[in-house]
Amino acid sequence: MRRMGAHTMGTTSKPPDGVESSPNRDRSGDGEPAIAVENLSKEYGSGDEAVRAVDGVDFEVEPGTAVGLLGPNGAGKTTTIKSLLSLIVPTSGQVRVDDIDVHDEPGVAYRRMGATLEGARNIYWRLTVKENMQFFSALAGNDPREMGDRHDELVTQFGLEGKADTVVRELSRGQKQKVSLACTMARDADVVFFDEPTLGLDVESSLDLRSELRNLVEDEGTTVLLSSHDMDVIEDVCDRVIIMNEGHIVADDTVENLLSLFNTQVYEVSVTERLDASIRDRLESTFDADNFERLPNATRFEVSVTTDEFYELVDELRSADLSVESFDAVEPDLEEVFLKITDDEDANERDRKATERKTETVSRATNP
Repeated sequence: MRRMGAHTMGTTSKPPDGVESSPNRDRSGDGEPAIAVENLSKEYGSGDEAVRAVDGVDFEVEPGTAVGLLGPNGAGKTTTIKSLLSLIVPTSGQVRVDDIDVHDEPGVAYRRMGATLEGARNIYWRLTVKENMQFFSALAGNDPREMGDRHDELVTQFGLEGKADTVVRELSRGQKQKVSLACTMARDADVVFFDEPTLGLDVESSLDLRSELRNLVEDEGTTVLLSSHDMDVIEDVCDRVIIMNEGHIVADDTVENLLSLFNTQVYEVSVTERLDASIRDRLESTFDADNFERLPNATRFEVSVTTDEFYELVDELRSADLSVESFDAVEPDLEEVFLKITDDEDANERDRKATERKTETVSRATNP
């Protein structure tokens, strides 16, 4: 969790200032983005039954950076990722990976990419763990005989040492997920996509994966596009976050800037006295106090205040003859930011539709 500050938010088609590409991997050197998405749209069905899952999405991802893709269920994240992988043909728009049009030249683009998708059989269950890694590495143009050390490292990293020669169908769900991730990394691809990569992983494996993904970006210059509902993964791995809602991009900024979205600070306050009902009511109504908890030698609660309101809170506590034991800042995380942005977007959409209905009603009344 990080400290809040001033923030100006907007949706952008290029990475925000401060997101630099990694110098470690010498790519084409021509300044082209690793991923370029232009006016991407995907519509299912036709006529009145048509559903637009993705609607005019534009963004770029610079080489050697990690970008998180967030949004509620149905926001269009998976459709976007599958369009990038040429698994779905978009209704309109263009997708380029390493300056290759993935729909015009999918075979060429595929050699530059790796992916682990949620709820999909990303690996072959009749092959062993190592056979899967060798197979997917070879598809990316690597000589598996030269990748042995790297594959051994991945087997160790994901705790699969005793399973390297076991056929995948005999593994547990979590172990299958680890193999899928290992195979994606075994390709040594320039650009990798992960859709819910920590699904089925234990805590230790999830932490190891975060570390490995950052190493891919920082040490090897790999470009990572990551979709996850695990906000801790997004915060630990990503330089930048794109938030989608109802097929649109509603925010595109650095992790740091998005965490600075709030201009209000949440504090956990402990006082040594018991609070009577009138004081508690004033704290709730004035400072949004909640989560009251009576401890053996204190009362603890949370408040949301701006800088000016902080001093008003202190005065309020003093006037009530309360002795403050501690003030602890509770900093926001990406889940709070995500919920706020999508809630605001939904509210704006509801307001827009309400205005349209009112305009239509007035129009019918004045033009019978």
